[in-house]
Amino acid sequence: MPEVEIRIGGRAFEVSCQEGEEHYLQAAAAMLDTEASVLTQQIGRLPEARMLLMAGLMLADKTAGIEDRLREAEAKMANLQAELDRMRSAPAPEPERIEVAVVPPQVTETLAELAARAESIADSLEDQAGS
Repeated sequence: MPEVEIRIGGRAFEVSCQEGEEHYLQAAAAMLDTEASVLTQQIGRLPEARMLLMAGLMLADKTAGIEDRLREAEAKMANLQAELDRMRSAPAPEPERIEVAVVPPQVTETLAELAARAESIADSLEDQAGS
């Protein structure tokens, strides 16, 4: 078993761990050291046992808060999943019927007659203007 020296609150500790776990131990010690440093800045030098206890409790409090938020997020995710499943299983909406106005044939014929008359009048006016 490897022996790892960790520093918490300015104090060194020799700790054994499983082979390959050194990185995790160092990371955990760094988190504990961060909390211990806050304590020593606020309170000053504490007995080793009290410093470790208080730092551990501070980490446990943060962990509990994170676990609460995680549970809330999981509940929201479950609700969203249920809503998604409900939407997927719902029948597709009926297609909406859209009516497009159609121009009656009489209107087209009337417009063609008006255009022809307008051209005829324009031709007459050109002839009169030219003479």
